[in-house]
Amino acid sequence: MPHSNLPSATGHPITEDDIANYLANTPDFFERHAELLAAVQLSSPHSQRAVSLQERQAGLLREKIKMLELRIMDMIRNVNDNMVLSDKLLQWARTLFLNTDPASLPELMAAELADQFSVPQVGIKVWGVDAAYAGAAFAQGVSDDAKSFVSSLTEPFCGVNTGLEAINWLPDPKSAVSLAILPLRAGPVGSVAPAFGLLVLASPDSQRFTSTMGTDFLGRVAELASAALSPLR
Repeated sequence: MPHSNLPSATGHPITEDDIANYLANTPDFFERHAELLAAVQLSSPHSQRAVSLQERQAGLLREKIKMLELRIMDMIRNVNDNMVLSDKLLQWARTLFLNTDPASLPELMAAELADQFSVPQVGIKVWGVDAAYAGAAFAQGVSDDAKSFVSSLTEPFCGVNTGLEAINWLPDPKSAVSLAILPLRAGPVGSVAPAFGLLVLASPDSQRFTSTMGTDFLGRVAELASAALSPLR
């Protein structure tokens, strides 16, 4: 006779946990009582009828498979989206590095960034440039406070428009609701080297640039922009 590790019904009432533990620790129970698998009836979560244990388990497996399929589809979409972004980033970088006129580079950088990534407004300022470019519009109109603020940013900042000075570098400051602020400096993202410029991306959509979004991609944009602008310094 098979042994039992269930408590005595008289000394200690059997609980659901006792039954669950017994079944978990007695894997051959349903081999000895296979008829129970077909006899046990459970209510279906999708209808009012009763279903067998096997049918209920099959339904649970189908739901798990469906969830896994949805996760796989999300992963595929993310991969495709990342490939599209990578292609756009490469095209943007290619345009910048093919440019042979340093004086036109900031304007080209902003225009191509707006075009490639569908950003409604892009502004850019660069300071500490060579004397040959000191009179250019992109090198004018930046206060010492703004330079200090930008240098204090070790990575791109995203959030709502709070009236920063950099807003005035945009074509239409009043329509800027959310912003991405990209400090430009020598070295990788996270460097504490003083910034020598700033890219401002703006949108009328409050959800385009939010404080909770990841900034890794924007960091790559900032690094490429900083490298491309090196001929101005």
